[in-house]
Amino acid sequence: MEFRARRWGIVLLIALMAVPAMMADAAAATHRTHVRRHRIAHARRLHRGPPGGVVYARSAVVLDPVTNQVLFEKNAETSAPIASLTKLMTAMVFLDQKPDLGREVEVTRAELDGGGHTQLRNHEHVAIIDLMHMSLMCSDNVATRVLARESGLSPAEFLSAMNKKAMELGLTGTRFVEFTGLDERNVSTATDVAKMLRAAADQELIRSISTTRSYDFRTERRAHHIVTTDRLLYSRYEILGGKTGFINEAGYCLATWVRSEGRDLIAVVLGAPTNATRFADVVRLVQKTVKPTFAPTQD
Repeated sequence: MEFRARRWGIVLLIALMAVPAMMADAAAATHRTHVRRHRIAHARRLHRGPPGGVVYARSAVVLDPVTNQVLFEKNAETSAPIASLTKLMTAMVFLDQKPDLGREVEVTRAELDGGGHTQLRNHEHVAIIDLMHMSLMCSDNVATRVLARESGLSPAEFLSAMNKKAMELGLTGTRFVEFTGLDERNVSTATDVAKMLRAAADQELIRSISTTRSYDFRTERRAHHIVTTDRLLYSRYEILGGKTGFINEAGYCLATWVRSEGRDLIAVVLGAPTNATRFADVVRLVQKTVKPTFAPTQD
């Protein structure tokens, strides 16, 4: 009897020990079910298309850069954080100072602290032209901070120049408090961003850099390879300028100058929910706006 009781005690103990594992498995299965249902619901929403049939982004605009006519708008005059689209203005103000693009400058800890992901390292020496590529192609905040530091202006003077240039361009819904777009208080409207991109892309260097897919350079430390964050450069469209941006407060942003069917358009989306949808939003905007210049051939 004693042996039998001990045996059943062991069986009961093993069963009790298995309960937490069973509960964990059940919880994991429930979580997987919720994730699967969420993915299915998200796929169904995408299949139905965005609200209004055009864009998921919170605000958007399509502007004709020749006539200045607004061809599509959604909350286009609402100010919102613009993240790294800020760097378009930073680049313009920096180039206004007539810098020596071949000059090498030092990266310091001041630019690295809080700058996010970067290939740059403390005390690395980099040519200004290479920093320009890093700032505009892959939104490197450290490179952008170094450019502002090397502009010959104090931080306050540089910011003042950014806001003054915004006023000169008629960007009434735009305000800058720092150079990179990391601060959500850098705000603009979709219409203002379209005008800002037009002014920036009118400068040959900015247009050239912002339409470059990949770029390689060397410093005294190592080789660097950077790639653009603008997926539209790999699309069938001819891109004449553009910039991406993202921080949590801004959502996913994109400004691009597109040539399609022989027509130029500037499209801006602010506050798209995902990286992919900002590009899909712009494609839909272009398709909605551009009318084919020829009739399809009939067999």
